[in-house]
Amino acid sequence: MPYRKVILAKDQIYHIYNRGVARLPIFYARRDYLRFLSLTDYYRFINAPMSYSRFIKLAKEDRNKILQDLMKEDKLLVELFVFCLMPNHYHFLMKQLTEKGISTFMSNLQNSYAKYLNIKNDRVGPLFQSMFKAVRIESDEQLIHVSRYIHLNPSTGYLVEPENLLDYPWSSLEIYLKDEFRDGNFVQTKFILDYFKNKQDYHRFILDQADYQRELANIKHITLENNP
Repeated sequence: MPYRKVILAKDQIYHIYNRGVARLPIFYARRDYLRFLSLTDYYRFINAPMSYSRFIKLAKEDRNKILQDLMKEDKLLVELFVFCLMPNHYHFLMKQLTEKGISTFMSNLQNSYAKYLNIKNDRVGPLFQSMFKAVRIESDEQLIHVSRYIHLNPSTGYLVEPENLLDYPWSSLEIYLKDEFRDGNFVQTKFILDYFKNKQDYHRFILDQADYQRELANIKHITLENNP
């Protein structure tokens, strides 16, 4: 069993990320991204009463009742600040609220999503590349810079241009910068936005490093190619 060097401690904030095995895609269609976000929303609660695969088969009114009860109880494994879903990997910025909260949340999320995608695409074998990675956030400066790094991923990966980052639908940036957002209401934005004068100030902070982050990614890619 793999050993995790980084201790996941209660009340600490972490950058959590993982990619598909052999860098293969983990999202193929809009439905897949939506499923992953729904699983994220459901499994962040401590007392989720059943597996999501059973929950999703319930009548709509029963599902709504369960979610309302969970939100009213407000007992969470993790608090989520930032996310970005890319075709072959994902990023989260989250705080662990209970002992083993992140491990429990990530295990439920990854296992449930992998089963869903294997059935949907008639595939077998692991979906994710070993154990998810975790980096503890040790300062306010690191916190806001990691939030920027995550939100810039669609631009860094050339899926959109920096000025069109808000058009990328699978990131929490839209939640930060727009007044209304359809999905992803599990994201807590105030904690990071409190470091800035307003939403526009945070947007400028994001765009300020867009070209530089692309350049660093290109250099890293070239280095890896030349040093197999």
